[in-house]
Amino acid sequence: MTDASSSPSPDPVEVCISPGIGGKCTPPDIDGLISELAMDQHGVVARRQLLTGGVGRRAIELRLERKRLHSVHAGVYAVGHRLLTARGRWMAAVLASGSGAVLSHLTAGQLWDILPSRSSDIEVTRPGFSRKRRHIRAHRSSLADDESLVLDHIPVTSLSRTIFDLAGILDRSGLERAINEAEVRQLTDRLSVPDLLARHPRRRGASRLRDVFADWTADGGITANDFEAAFSALVVSYRLSMPRFNADIAVRGRFFKVDAMWEAQKVIVELDGRAAHGTRSAFERDRERDRLLLLAGWRVVRITWRQLRDTPELIAADLRELLERPATSTLRG
Repeated sequence: MTDASSSPSPDPVEVCISPGIGGKCTPPDIDGLISELAMDQHGVVARRQLLTGGVGRRAIELRLERKRLHSVHAGVYAVGHRLLTARGRWMAAVLASGSGAVLSHLTAGQLWDILPSRSSDIEVTRPGFSRKRRHIRAHRSSLADDESLVLDHIPVTSLSRTIFDLAGILDRSGLERAINEAEVRQLTDRLSVPDLLARHPRRRGASRLRDVFADWTADGGITANDFEAAFSALVVSYRLSMPRFNADIAVRGRFFKVDAMWEAQKVIVELDGRAAHGTRSAFERDRERDRLLLLAGWRVVRITWRQLRDTPELIAADLRELLERPATSTLRG
């Protein structure tokens, strides 16, 4: 005969939700509710979410004692184990920062995949003051509805707002790399950066972002013919030998058209206009072509419109040195 006193007494909150048909009680599926919530939040849940969902305080404490829940921040738990992905840590930081908090700044740039991964404090933006928490850097700002969204189940600043925030903390080259990566990845946003500049004209970083976008817009208006004409003018002005423009070349059974080519010296110049080379597929295709040309002994130089406009003397000097230097032999047949 089993001694009833030796069996652990069930937690009252797990015995019954409400009497069902015939007056019988149905135990709630608390663990199922927690698991379902965690599945949509990269493995983490907030205490307030569990309480709102009907999970009692005693049920939460019991699961903490039994290591089914693990504290990440005050009131935020990892479900099942402590090992979290980067997205799990980001989501936990957002949950810990309270209602209205979103991922922002450098961390938002990583979620949008326009900045490289890095280990640092997680940055969030929220409308009011928040208690200082370890490994979380909180910014106070009231965001308009179109300045945030949910990306991969994580509340985050919109792409344009993320770029706007980055303008206040990155140098110009870092900001340009982030903007270029967004273009290469063909990311879009219902709210444009110019809209944000008009909305927040004096915000930190606005002046830098305005300058970058002025140049970016100017570059985007340059056609292939404009670019070729400007490069041709540089060749003439600096008395370089004239290349063949839009030349066809065969390499290892592949046929390519290059912007400018000095065949005897085995030098190729590609005029990198963003309209033609700014997409992800073009980026991959260009790098494959460069590799094949290099293996065939060609030297490929890529020139942007801004470089051609701002430093023509440096480009001319580099090309002259390259054209006077003997071509290397083919690495592979």
